[in-house]
Amino acid sequence: MAAVPGVEVSSLEAYLRKRLPGLLAGPLSVELVAGGRSNLTYLLSDGVGRWVLRRPPLGHVLETAHDMGREYRLLSALHPTDVPVPEPLLLGDAEVIGAPFYVMTFAEGAVLRTRDQLEAFDPVRAAAVADGLIDVLARLHRLDPAAVGLGELGRPVGYLERQLRRWSRQLEASRTRELPELDRLHERLAAELPEHQGAAIVHGDYRLDNVVVDAGTGAVNAVLDWEMATLGDPLTDLASTVMWWDGMQGLDIPVAALPGDVPAFPSGAHLVESYQKLTGADLGDLPWYLGFAHYKMAAIFEGIHYRSLQGMTVGEGFDLLGPLVAPLAERGHDALTG
Repeated sequence: MAAVPGVEVSSLEAYLRKRLPGLLAGPLSVELVAGGRSNLTYLLSDGVGRWVLRRPPLGHVLETAHDMGREYRLLSALHPTDVPVPEPLLLGDAEVIGAPFYVMTFAEGAVLRTRDQLEAFDPVRAAAVADGLIDVLARLHRLDPAAVGLGELGRPVGYLERQLRRWSRQLEASRTRELPELDRLHERLAAELPEHQGAAIVHGDYRLDNVVVDAGTGAVNAVLDWEMATLGDPLTDLASTVMWWDGMQGLDIPVAALPGDVPAFPSGAHLVESYQKLTGADLGDLPWYLGFAHYKMAAIFEGIHYRSLQGMTVGEGFDLLGPLVAPLAERGHDALTG
């Protein structure tokens, strides 16, 4: 049985056969899925069916960012709603693979991560993808957290201030170098905090390559990667989506291709307009949220850079993220200025 970083396969197979009898029809195979840059994602198969396992990263783990139990409970609450998510099957014991984990169903469809995938879309289907992405985001933000059992997921009041403190602390925990423009961006964001606009369930990292789409219709089949979800300001999700759509053009982001780089896809402004029509949200402070989205991503990339220097990352491309931190800070200043 081939060794898989982060998963002891024989132990996992025995555990699944005990906890989910009848799930496996044959020997278990485990494969690390490319693309994840924080929590690790693995494809499980018995030669007939497929499932997905999620666990925290190896090594340096940032505070509160990798809570498997919390992510599992959130998926359990959302699965019966009109927000499409994989069905969670099992929250596993940490001693099985050396870390907490959970197993969920495999969502059929395509994760649009590469330029070649995006260029296969004509303008009609590309627009359908954009509209589907925003439609699901609006559905998520319309949910009543208490009604779906997530009323205690977070503390909405003071959310933006706490987010700034959190990412500043995690930046300090991962700091390996001086980043004066990123520090100045934090100061500007802290000085210009928008007023509280209400609360919703926020995904925390909502973007095209964190959903599974039907390549034929453009519909969103499932939303993935809920590790940063909480109750908070929904415009943080919209800003993150726009940043990952066309806000980082020209930075050669190795994580995923940007739809805004492909002529068939509409602009980020189209996403903003669609969201406003669906929700009626006041978007006057959107420049602040876009500035914050860049600050948060820079802090995340710096954390990954920290783990990469320690040799505690699994997969390729991590060494390319550190050089992007300073340009992200500059984009954050530009966005905040409007």
